[in-house]
Amino acid sequence: MSRYRIGVDVGGTFTDLVLADAGSGALYTGKLLTTPRDPAVAIIDGIRQLLDAANLAPECIAGLVHGTTLVTNTVIERKGAKVGLITTAGFRDAIEMGREIRYDLYDLFLEPAPTLVPRRRRLGVGGRMSADGEELEPLDLAAVREAARALRDEHAVEAIAVCFIHAYRNPAHELAAAKVLAEECPGLPVTLSCEVAPEIREFERASTACVNAYVQPLMQGYLRDLEVRLADMYIDAPLHVMLSGGGIATVAQASAFPVRLIESGPAAGALAACYYGRKLGEPDLLSFDMGGTTAKICLVEGGQPNRTHEFEAGRVRRFRKGSGIPLKITVVDMIEIGAGGGSLAHADSMGLLKVGPQSAGSEPGPVCYGRGGEGPAVTDADLMLGCLNPGYFLGGEMDLATDAVTARMQAVVGEPLELSDDAVARGIHDVVNENMAAATRRYLAEKGRDPRRYTMIAFGGAGPVHAYGLARKLKINRFVVPPGAGVTSALGFLVAPPAIDDVRSYVVRLDALDPNEANRLFADMEQAAAAQLVEAGASAESVHFTRSADMRYVGQGFEIQVPVRDGAFDKSSRADLHEQFMITYEALFHRSVTEVPVEVLSWRLYASAPPPAVDVNFAATMPASTRAPTSRRLTLPEVGTVEAAVFDRYALTPGDRFDGPLIVEERESTTVVGPDATLSVDAELNLIVDLHQMNQP
Repeated sequence: MSRYRIGVDVGGTFTDLVLADAGSGALYTGKLLTTPRDPAVAIIDGIRQLLDAANLAPECIAGLVHGTTLVTNTVIERKGAKVGLITTAGFRDAIEMGREIRYDLYDLFLEPAPTLVPRRRRLGVGGRMSADGEELEPLDLAAVREAARALRDEHAVEAIAVCFIHAYRNPAHELAAAKVLAEECPGLPVTLSCEVAPEIREFERASTACVNAYVQPLMQGYLRDLEVRLADMYIDAPLHVMLSGGGIATVAQASAFPVRLIESGPAAGALAACYYGRKLGEPDLLSFDMGGTTAKICLVEGGQPNRTHEFEAGRVRRFRKGSGIPLKITVVDMIEIGAGGGSLAHADSMGLLKVGPQSAGSEPGPVCYGRGGEGPAVTDADLMLGCLNPGYFLGGEMDLATDAVTARMQAVVGEPLELSDDAVARGIHDVVNENMAAATRRYLAEKGRDPRRYTMIAFGGAGPVHAYGLARKLKINRFVVPPGAGVTSALGFLVAPPAIDDVRSYVVRLDALDPNEANRLFADMEQAAAAQLVEAGASAESVHFTRSADMRYVGQGFEIQVPVRDGAFDKSSRADLHEQFMITYEALFHRSVTEVPVEVLSWRLYASAPPPAVDVNFAATMPASTRAPTSRRLTLPEVGTVEAAVFDRYALTPGDRFDGPLIVEERESTTVVGPDATLSVDAELNLIVDLHQMNQP
């Protein structure tokens, strides 16, 4: 069996690729500008480059794992399918009414969160289930048929979502409606809420179903086209797709539920950080992934990232909770900031320097890319400060144009704010660092965590450039830059375990819990999850299940996730669940209430198989270095202008140790270290940067 696998991460600015040899641990990396009009172009070109570098025939590839921003971009740009919604009579306005909560109380001109399905394409039909799953009113099949014909003939919809009241408890009506739709609209994608989000809360369930339908035709076509192009290259290996929760799905599964891919790329970065944390013996760390468009911060504890089961897509205000479309999907819990190499700087109406969240992307990109960008962007500032080598960007494959950068900085920021070129560049670098630091402080404070307790792993094309400044602001004493840091997210696809989440809602007070019903729900989920993981290539014997439940005190509006022990439920399980709830609640809120009854809303299952055996050995394919150490002027907001030694990363060996200021250059990224820090190289060729600041808690 072939031992070669490829990971592909399509980002907003760059497409990153990694080819791994499971036998030797050798890695071949690639980084190309993303082709947003047709993302597959950069993917295919990158794969060809990897095969040439490894001197491999396409037939040698055993598998590909892919993550993409296509779902996210489709929702943000409102370029999805024309969707119709069939729902219970009287409830067609639920997705527009939402939670009836203003995300900004003091904005008189508040723009509401988007609704992807206009009212004229939302049709109600008769039929009703109770909250217990009992049929109160039979489904009006004639009305369903009439609605299907209206959506097909009058509105020419491209996809249909179905969401009936309490379908999470009894899906019979939605399944019956699906049969009618298959007869009336053959070939039209249909999303059932009971399949994509089988849990309580009507608005969120309907919203998730609509978004899934909205992106389904595009994703089905994209994945099908990508498989065809790979086959044209004589690559017949299975293509898998990264899920937002960090699991891996087949193309068929991803095509059925593309909404679950909405955060696939960022999830891969967090899993790669977990992988390096295990190799470093650091189970608790902070993952810092800064690319061309955004920066992602993720807390890893016990060797695993936290996961959450709610997400907002397509926000009107990117970082304002409540301004987007709520989704009931599992995602890796992280904070995403509009801070990347392409983030644009500008002077606001109050005369302040702002950076992001708007980004130059890959087309046209920052000014220094020479592709028509009008910036200035963070990469332009980093170039002016001496952080980047204009002749060694992407290993010299892409020359950075310095001439136009100064003029654009002056025109856009310098003149309005009456600042010199140097002050503008320093300001951009410092502001983007502070933006990331402020967001990280808030993210960790909400979890009751202190950033000084963690080692930070920095990666992404811009991550190592800004890790020093971010670490200083967060008072972190150590950060690590792995080899090939610029494409670390793509490596995450290859070290991620096949995994899948499932959920069923069964709302019940603990004192009334029916053990047989809980056993049935978990048995159904385990059977379905195991089948999907086997389809993705895992063996049935290797699948491991982790159970949890969403619980709360009766009368509360929100719930917490509580671990559930393995084994069959019986009457004694009620006391065990209550104990686990009290322990979890106490840990989160440092208090508990004994006299209030407790209830369960939803039951969750996380199924996983062992990750692929990949033991990274960058030294096996590291190019020979012919560049001797040099030096250049480096300006950092934290320390001013200094003369920094410049090293070729490919010339460094285990045990090397240098005092800053210094710069380490490699093909996909550049590491910047200030004068108050020391860099050392470990046995795995990781760069370990220790800051000389006394900030221990």
